[in-house]
Amino acid sequence: MVKENCGVVGIFSLSGTNVVPMAIDALRALQHRGQEAWGLAIPNKEPLKRLGLVSSASSEFKKISEDYSSPSVIGHVRYSTMGRSTLENAQPLKVKDLCIAHNGTIANVQELSNLVGGCSFTPQNASDTLVAAQRLVSLISENGQMGKALAILKNEMIGSYCFTFITDDNSVYAARDPKGFRPMVLGYKESDDTYIIASESSAVSAGGATLQRDVKPGELIKLSKNGLETERFSEDTSRAHCSFEFTYFAHPSSNMEGANIYISRKRIGQFLAKKFPIKDADLVIPVPDSARPAALGYAQELGITFDEGLLKDRYSKKGPLRSFIEPHQSDRIEINRWIIPIKEIIDGKHVVVIDDSLVRGTSSKAIIQALRRAGAKKISMVITYPPIKFPCYAGIDFPSQEELATFSNGKEMNDEELTEMVRKSIGADFLGYNDAENLARAVGIPKDSMCFTCSSGNYESLGITPEFKTRLEMKGE
Repeated sequence: MVKENCGVVGIFSLSGTNVVPMAIDALRALQHRGQEAWGLAIPNKEPLKRLGLVSSASSEFKKISEDYSSPSVIGHVRYSTMGRSTLENAQPLKVKDLCIAHNGTIANVQELSNLVGGCSFTPQNASDTLVAAQRLVSLISENGQMGKALAILKNEMIGSYCFTFITDDNSVYAARDPKGFRPMVLGYKESDDTYIIASESSAVSAGGATLQRDVKPGELIKLSKNGLETERFSEDTSRAHCSFEFTYFAHPSSNMEGANIYISRKRIGQFLAKKFPIKDADLVIPVPDSARPAALGYAQELGITFDEGLLKDRYSKKGPLRSFIEPHQSDRIEINRWIIPIKEIIDGKHVVVIDDSLVRGTSSKAIIQALRRAGAKKISMVITYPPIKFPCYAGIDFPSQEELATFSNGKEMNDEELTEMVRKSIGADFLGYNDAENLARAVGIPKDSMCFTCSSGNYESLGITPEFKTRLEMKGE
């Protein structure tokens, strides 16, 4: 089963403008959400799909824009949480006259598959997106309308999903799951009367459009020659916005659920400083890049010097990439090799290192070792996210407990004991985790409207009682 947290785009121009160049720009602005593959689809044509970064195909952009010229398009950047990184697993996918791009994870895909023929799925070659598309096409044929089909599908399907669809009759649709797990926004470009729907507002801006609003959870938007039409396929009012988006996943320039991500991260740092006021520190440094605003907020709150003690080598093959969303451990290690300490900044100092999260411990251990070699006198690490103790089934790639830094192999531990175990494992002198209440207050969203399942182990918002599996079972690696 291929399950993924990715980036999606849907664009429709009422003026007939070719929007494929705009889609490419938008996908490049969503590259932080997926580095494995990308693709786009227009009506009455097989989707175009490529492995790797969008920019890797820059020499093809002109030809792609000409060959796929269209006033309507959907696009996708892929980050897999299940399944192998192959072109076959890239999106968009086509089922009959419907192309689909998906951001999220469908947790009950095996049960859903029984409604589309009961095929046997394996981690290597099946896709929750494909199963959802097949079921949706079947429901549309029975009910005649996308909204009615989604109203039925939402009761059959458990999980997180933001979909963009394009049909051969030249209509673009977008739908966001009723809980609002994953983000989705609507924008408009007045100069050529064009609507854009995307996972984040950074893509709206990159396309030259202006952000209008968030797509509401449970909302279906249709873009066609009739303009923008909207309807509700769910009246559920409970929310479960992914808290990990606010500390790591989203681009700092984006606006999400009424909050700017950069400002939210800076406030998280300020709130962390009140929770962990390490006043004898000489220096606060971020782990590049997503922890930078929080580190700045932390330093400003306590009046401690902020500096760049760690830099990514932007010129190495893997250096510019995000290690967390790389699919293989060897690639994560390779990326972290190219986070380089500046000895002249670090040497002889008590350094507070701010990082956005601590998932597997790979990055943290490598960074602390590098800071030791650079002469750090003492290293305190403060994490903007609570301890991650459980697998995510809503679209983030930590699907098995055994790979988490907090994995205790069945031994009962309280939070203090767990933190101490992780501290020893990564080699820090001090380790402090944020907590869910503190994070929610900093972001300005009620805690019960955010998803903290990976920390709490409470899967009620997804409506499942998961059966924890190994990474081999989940990813087929």
